[in-house]
Amino acid sequence: MTAPVISGDGVFSHVFIGASDVQKSATFYDHALGALGIKNLGPFGSGWILYGRDKPAFIIARPGNGEAPSSNGITIGFAAASPAEVDAFHAAGLAHGGTDEGQPGPRSHLPGAYAAYLRDPAGNKVTAYTFI
Repeated sequence: MTAPVISGDGVFSHVFIGASDVQKSATFYDHALGALGIKNLGPFGSGWILYGRDKPAFIIARPGNGEAPSSNGITIGFAAASPAEVDAFHAAGLAHGGTDEGQPGPRSHLPGAYAAYLRDPAGNKVTAYTFI
């Protein structure tokens, strides 16, 4: 098996996060990221799940050291095309094992920002952002 080709549009080539229960997290991300047009590109290797629009850019897997994942203080932000996508991301995430960390709506700390925040089933904090 060859390594996946990872590509990014900006500063990062990809983001890799840990999940205690990869299948439960995959169900969450299939729906929450699906609302943003980000697809599950399938499994890779030993338990990795790859996500992206065309090429893998976001990966979930059980941590390599076998310990429980911990991302306290980290938030991963996904770009949304519209407030409707942000709303759909939040609703889909809640319906598939996520917990609310901030309802969809304007964010006063960034002019024109509209966002929603969730915790995934492993406790990772994720957000979808757009600007209006």
